[in-house]
Amino acid sequence: MKKLFTLATLVALSFVSCAKSETKSEGAETGSISLNIAGITTDVVETRAELTTEVTCTIPEVEKFSVVVDGIRKENGEAMNSHDTFANVNEVKDAYFYRGFYKATVTAGDITVEGYDKPTFVGVSEEFQIIPRKTQNIDITATIANAIVKVVVGEGFKNYFTEGYTLELETALGKKFDVSSQTELLFVAPTSFKVSGVAYKQPNESGADKQTVTIAAQEFKELKPRTIYTVKMDVETAGQATLKITLNDNIVNFEPIETELNPWS
Repeated sequence: MKKLFTLATLVALSFVSCAKSETKSEGAETGSISLNIAGITTDVVETRAELTTEVTCTIPEVEKFSVVVDGIRKENGEAMNSHDTFANVNEVKDAYFYRGFYKATVTAGDITVEGYDKPTFVGVSEEFQIIPRKTQNIDITATIANAIVKVVVGEGFKNYFTEGYTLELETALGKKFDVSSQTELLFVAPTSFKVSGVAYKQPNESGADKQTVTIAAQEFKELKPRTIYTVKMDVETAGQATLKITLNDNIVNFEPIETELNPWS
């Protein structure tokens, strides 16, 4: 079920009350908008049956949202320039917009700041028309703009690599995270990420050094916003021990374990 955080106190950004007087010529060509951040939802796209479609993360306050109002086109078809950016919903720089078609975008967070509990929320309005001397009421709902990643390890993997292991996730932006025992969801830019690692198993002979298995980087591309990606590493030991990698329950690699695993294609 969709989870919506309704903003009961400061719900509207009104451009009606302006800091400057409207001239007669402006009034004939301009109108205003009242922008309402109707809600902030943590819903995500369901990717595994056992995962919820809601995530737990910090919800930004309304005052943290920035607002951009972009002109789409004039009535004669010419492109329009972007209008003011509002760093805070309490700061109104320009109350009036010239006749034409617009979209409004609200943003809280920075998609390039990746990490645990580092969500970015974005909401985009439908295209609306500014009509002179009228106020347009615009409702926007903000949703998670990140891709969300979790790396999990199966019992077969733990039981096979009894001497320990280290798993690392690297994003397309070059940020690296130790995901050996990840418990929280990782918020990343919706582009791509890689998972690699080193694992250690018991030696075949008594007294010998433990054996090292290098898990070459597996890259996951074309990530989508508001979507959970679960990478699972496991080992199947029926017959020859085999490393099994899945993404959202779909097998992406199934390879016999050697002392040094071959790079994945």
